[in-house]
Amino acid sequence: MDIEKKISHRLKSLGEYVFFGVAEAKKKAIQAGKDIIDLGGGNPDLPPHPKIVEALKKEADKPENHRHPQYEGIPELRKAASLWMNRRFGVDIDPETEIFILLGSKEGLAHISWAFIDPEDVALVPDPAYPVYQRGVELAGGKAVFMPLLKENSWLPDFSKITSKSLSKAKLMFLNYPNNPTGALAGKDFLKTAVDFAKEYELIICQDMAYSEITFDNRKSVSIFQIDGAKDNCLEFFSFSKTYGMTGWRLGFVVGNSNLIDILKRVEISVNSGVFHVLQKAAVVALSLEDNDIDQVRQTYQKRRDILVEGLKDLGWEVEKPAGSIFVWASPVGTKIAHDLDSRQIANLLIEKAGIITTPGAGLGPSGEGYLRFSLIANEEGLNEAVQRIKLLHM
Repeated sequence: MDIEKKISHRLKSLGEYVFFGVAEAKKKAIQAGKDIIDLGGGNPDLPPHPKIVEALKKEADKPENHRHPQYEGIPELRKAASLWMNRRFGVDIDPETEIFILLGSKEGLAHISWAFIDPEDVALVPDPAYPVYQRGVELAGGKAVFMPLLKENSWLPDFSKITSKSLSKAKLMFLNYPNNPTGALAGKDFLKTAVDFAKEYELIICQDMAYSEITFDNRKSVSIFQIDGAKDNCLEFFSFSKTYGMTGWRLGFVVGNSNLIDILKRVEISVNSGVFHVLQKAAVVALSLEDNDIDQVRQTYQKRRDILVEGLKDLGWEVEKPAGSIFVWASPVGTKIAHDLDSRQIANLLIEKAGIITTPGAGLGPSGEGYLRFSLIANEEGLNEAVQRIKLLHM
């Protein structure tokens, strides 16, 4: 039997998942005996707060937690998320009808397309962006239409450039601020424009807030629900991975319009059985941490950001200090290291000649060509060493 002929056209059309490629490149480099500095994935090295781990251990000892989970998430966590949204953003979210607990925000962001996209439907997707937005749309049989994020527009999409043809078929619009990979923030003015635009064209906004608490220089991210009327057509997806160091736990939540939540829930209960209660109960503790605990996380990433940005600038790279996220978005175009190489070739060069793992910008979308994404997942010593290794390539 020719198994390749059995593969669905949707799966074939996806192409390589950039982060799988990065992981494979890292594995081969390690097997070749290279001394690796991994700045490739969004995989934080900062551990969960001790209170979270303590709660995890305590709850794991309770027999009642080792049963099938509640589909929508335990009431304690939904209430904690509601209180956190109010404390953090000043918005009221009903824990009964406007919150759903997810097996990681990535799963929710993929499954939202399963809930709303049919073949020939369109979703508006930022470019460059986290690949799950586009891939979820295409696995649902729809078409992703890119909204380029450009430096000259402060890494915000220009809605006026979206064609009427695309808008006539569009159902969803994905946003992500603090942004992966550019590190940009979006203010209330932009979010109001986005909400008004989405209402005009009857779009559902899916705002990815995975990096909501990782912001720098005393800036704060804004929830889309701080905009009047956003509950009519918006969802916001939150993750425990980056802020709380709970990356491998696969835990997140989505908030927003109760009808939209209910529709996404129909997909989730069809393909999974909810989140392990032990994890959820530890997450309640995470959401109750003091701001000072999160400040330590921010300060760590900010120090790392400054080392890498200043180091790359000194080497002639085009790079701005990100306002948020755990990434630095940098272009070597015009430097000696670039020559006539594209972003994938430059990423390979850094692995082969310097032992540094990065993500090629083109793997995050066509507008990412010419850039590399560096993750701030190495300590200060590792980042200083990375800069010195790159410096040698410029000599």
